[in-house]
Amino acid sequence: MMQVPEPRDVPPRLVTGAFILNSGLSKLKADEAMAQGLHGMACGAYPFLRKLEAERFTRLLAWTEITVGGALLAPFVPTPVAGLALTGFSGGLLGLYLRTPGMREPGSARPTQDGIVLAKDSWMLGIGLGLLASGARWGCAAKSRRGRGRGRGRGWCCH
Repeated sequence: MMQVPEPRDVPPRLVTGAFILNSGLSKLKADEAMAQGLHGMACGAYPFLRKLEAERFTRLLAWTEITVGGALLAPFVPTPVAGLALTGFSGGLLGLYLRTPGMREPGSARPTQDGIVLAKDSWMLGIGLGLLASGARWGCAAKSRRGRGRGRGRGWCCH
């Protein structure tokens, strides 16, 4: 039996999934200059990525975005799984923001004008965590509705 997302989870999954999917599809068409720029920025934050060629890195990034975006858009992917994928992906993007010089004001987490492009990815981390939390509540609420859980109507439960 297919598990359908809760109605409250549909809007963030649709909007975020479409945004990420579009970004991935755009990167599939990246020229050499764009690939070099993406790779260079990523290598500054994550030096181990220097082992990859810029074009290969860009293709891998594109397919990662397509996969994460597709998981969010696909109703048959359970919300906690989609939330986990989004949380991991956006965590990597926030690491890029935090590790790239010039993206934040000195001594602050506040973005510079250049940093806004990356700082805005924080909303994706919030949505990913929300989808993970939504899945946790859903599982407990389902048990409570069936009469098997002890915490009827109390929100979070961990038993």
